[in-house]
Amino acid sequence: MLKKYFILFFIFISFLSHLELYGQETDTLKLDIKETEKRFINNNLQLIAERYNIDIAGAEIVTAKLFPNPDFNYNNGFAGKTDPGSSLSASAERTFGISQLIQTAGKRNKNIKLANLGVEQSKHQFFDLLRTLKFNLRSNFYNLYYQQQSARVYNKEISSLARLLDTFRIQFKKGNIAEKEVIRIQSQLYSLQGEYNDLYTNIDSLQKQLKTFLRLPGQTYILPQVSDVAPKRKPSQIPYIQVLDSALVNRQDLMLSKSMLEYSKVNLKLQKALAVPDVSLSVNYDRLGSYGTNFWGAGIDINLPFFDRNQGEIKKADLNIKQNQALLDDLFNRIENDVSSGYQSSLRIEKIADGIDPEFNTNFNRMINAVFENYQKRNISLLEFLDFYDSYKNNTLQMNNIMLNRLLSLEQLNYLTGTSFFN
Repeated sequence: MLKKYFILFFIFISFLSHLELYGQETDTLKLDIKETEKRFINNNLQLIAERYNIDIAGAEIVTAKLFPNPDFNYNNGFAGKTDPGSSLSASAERTFGISQLIQTAGKRNKNIKLANLGVEQSKHQFFDLLRTLKFNLRSNFYNLYYQQQSARVYNKEISSLARLLDTFRIQFKKGNIAEKEVIRIQSQLYSLQGEYNDLYTNIDSLQKQLKTFLRLPGQTYILPQVSDVAPKRKPSQIPYIQVLDSALVNRQDLMLSKSMLEYSKVNLKLQKALAVPDVSLSVNYDRLGSYGTNFWGAGIDINLPFFDRNQGEIKKADLNIKQNQALLDDLFNRIENDVSSGYQSSLRIEKIADGIDPEFNTNFNRMINAVFENYQKRNISLLEFLDFYDSYKNNTLQMNNIMLNRLLSLEQLNYLTGTSFFN
């Protein structure tokens, strides 16, 4: 028994410490979902960093469009002997040459196309990251809102029980009630405070994630503002085939997978082109040639592909096409299954949410106040009072959970389809 009360006392102290910590929060920021998304787009460091990848990929296009630089060589002779009949000294010997590499088999154009596909892939990666982060942002926003709504229930119950406990202690000292009733109320209060502390641990985690998303100072406390939790569109209003088609058209990760397959196909063409030797054209001048002076000549340099015809890279590129095709087929299958599961789940939670009586919460709140007054007047027993209090708390938490799950199911469909059907 002593151990039990020690644990309850520890929870109570933790609860008080938590309240003291939140009393230090001075910068409360109220945000609705639109303002939250706006701040997210402008301030999120992951998005800012990912945007640079698009520009980095764009620089590859500039590189791919450049022609190879020409090569120039020059030699100047030093003092030395010449033929007896020559009027020129060895120090007058000078040679120079210039050569230019000519790429064959369309290598330059293929490299440009690969670079363009690289930019396209960077854009798909950016928008897929945006899709994922936006889903997490909106989910955390609504999760935080309903967690804070649940915290209000605990606040109300804890405040009521604390006042009741103070009254009972006075009545116990006067000998009007039994000690077991005081201990039972005290135990219930500590239990609620422990649950409240656990709830705020989750709220702290959501606060941290949202502040990281929005790049807000650590001392900021976010209060989500939700004026209308009813969705503007319901899943039952949109045929499943339309939802699936939207995913197949708008999913950025699917577009990325298609682009990677196209990239591998172009790369195969490039590897085959690399098997074709390039040509180097040159012009040379020799002031003191082997048989005369002021010798001019032209030349051509070409690799002879007798042994190395880029066979290994061609085979790798061909296998990469098959690999990317398999990954694309797998992604198609996963998208179809994910959308089907998410759509069915949203229909179930929609049916549950639509079946809730809108007056239920109002009636229940009125009844809990009446129960509290009746217990103070001793019209109902302690067991009935605590049972109804537990029912009130559990009902409110369950209602919040249903409303949250409905919104999260819609956010999940938006995420799976890559659209904003239900925003």
